[in-house]
Amino acid sequence: MNKTIEVIGSGCPTCKKLYKETLKAVSDLGLEIKVEYINDVQKIISMGIMQSPVLAVNGKPVLVGFTPDMEKIKKAIQDNL
Repeated sequence: MNKTIEVIGSGCPTCKKLYKETLKAVSDLGLEIKVEYINDVQKIISMGIMQSPVLAVNGKPVLVGFTPDMEKIKKAIQDNL
């Protein structure tokens, strides 16, 4: 199974910041996983979530509605891969 990391958002500055931070976290962790930025509000709604941005690991939302600090992003990725 392919591992996936997605940042899903509306394109707002908070969403873009989470995407940048997630790219850095993946790099810092030495992971060879592509981080996808999905600018599709319908995808968020289909997950049953009403806030953005969303950090999803393997299709599961792990962080919703804010950009946490780097350690929280790393932990969310590691705990859900």
